[in-house]
Amino acid sequence: MANISCNDLLAALRRGESLPEAAARRLGEEQHADFFRLIVEPLADSFDPADAAAYERLMQLWIPHVHRVPPAIPKRVDTVYVLSRVTLGADIKITSIVLDAMKRRFPEAHVILVGNRKSAELFTLDARIEHFNVQYPRSGPVSERIAFGEQLREQLSARHSIVVDPDSRMTQLGLIPVCDPERYFHFPSRTSGGTPTDEANLTRLTEQWVQETFETDASAFIAPERVPNDTPGPRAAVNFGVGENESKRIPGDFEAHVIQTLAARFATVWVDRGAGGEEAARVTAAVGAAGCSEQVRFWEGSLAGFASVIAQSDLYVGYDSAGQHAAAAAATPLITVFAGAPNRRFRKRWSPSGPGPIHIIDASLRSPAECLERISEILNKGT
Repeated sequence: MANISCNDLLAALRRGESLPEAAARRLGEEQHADFFRLIVEPLADSFDPADAAAYERLMQLWIPHVHRVPPAIPKRVDTVYVLSRVTLGADIKITSIVLDAMKRRFPEAHVILVGNRKSAELFTLDARIEHFNVQYPRSGPVSERIAFGEQLREQLSARHSIVVDPDSRMTQLGLIPVCDPERYFHFPSRTSGGTPTDEANLTRLTEQWVQETFETDASAFIAPERVPNDTPGPRAAVNFGVGENESKRIPGDFEAHVIQTLAARFATVWVDRGAGGEEAARVTAAVGAAGCSEQVRFWEGSLAGFASVIAQSDLYVGYDSAGQHAAAAAATPLITVFAGAPNRRFRKRWSPSGPGPIHIIDASLRSPAECLERISEILNKGT
């Protein structure tokens, strides 16, 4: 078992076999990118309680088991620390609901988002949300990521405070104690929802959890700094980013045809160039192939800035990414082309949810041409 692969280890975990500890530790330290991509993410993305238990068994090779006690809301709460989910889409879909709940439940307390600058920028205009800047090592070995979580305990020590964890990677999904257990509130997003056949959306599950835990209603929201937008309307916003997961993309000239279809109906089509590099080159080429450059405006900046553009648009179109959750939170009509989901339950959990019109196209059931035809149908009927 000395040369066990990540796929072998995942299979052994799911069969409930004894773990080859030395080999597992080596994978987590020396092949950490594959360790998280091929083992940790599949266990989390299945939303299966058995996989969640297997994940905890694996991480106990690094994190000693901690006895949990039910938390209790103190009589006095001066500070509420809310941990970022690290990824921006999850911070909109899940963390923002928790932030909204904390503002309502503790109107006199400091509500502090613990996360990086990009996450904080999503809530810049909300005076109630303060920011404690931390940088989770997303590309480090397991030991480095755990050391980061352990250091948080020293930093989240304000008197009369509680910590609310929406299943953050900073605590390795609730396994690293970052405060005294009686003031730690953890939302178990991977096991919430009951039976393995439950297909509830994470938006609803988060809302339900804060209601049950803190007895308050809450909704997803964004409050980025407003980007001046004097382009002619109506406007559409497009994001074809896939976060380095090419399985989320529709191949061929699909993206060019989508832009062309939108340009026939909207005076301005905002296209996000993302973080640059291959993604920027790809969408730039798609705009060129669409033959409508005069109507296109490229966005080159932060996700928070593009979220402001989305909030001021009449339609959003994109793949499964943070943009869809920004549109849902802003009640902007949206069309999501959902490709590359590892399973049906994942798609149901992560599909956008909000008060505005939402159309989800399951690309696993349609060809690229059929996906494009469905977009045209939605546009013809009006969003």
